Amino acid sequence: MNAPNLQAFQDQVSELLLRHRSLLDVLSKNGQSSASVNRAVTKAITECGCIELHATKQSFDAGTDLESARAHAGTHIEGSLCENCREAVSSELGRNLFYMSAMANLLDIQLEEVLNKESKKCSTLGLFNLS
Repeated sequence: MNAPNLQAFQDQVSELLLRHRSLLDVLSKNGQSSASVNRAVTKAITECGCIELHATKQSFDAGTDLESARAHAGTHIEGSLCENCREAVSSELGRNLFYMSAMANLLDIQLEEVLNKESKKCSTLGLFNLS
């Protein structure tokens, strides 16, 4: 079986979404699911300890080329998610994707088009895309 594309997933979400069909319900569930993603990552750090967060100022030298700057920039993460935490974060990301798809459906927005536009913008603007 092939992996579903974005449109197939949106169609599936549309068929399954019964209880929270109101845009306001979907907006609040999307926010809640986003917070749950953040909470799952936080628990991986504070409860499990499989990853550690060591945040410091990102400093870049003015004369550094882009590849060197990219290699120098850190994620602040040390370690990697254990199997349990990876499953928890992945599950919460899936729920977040579900409600994002539901919102797109209610607003008649195709996520495939959003993805394509964002990809083109990233290709065109490159590093300047992130403001």
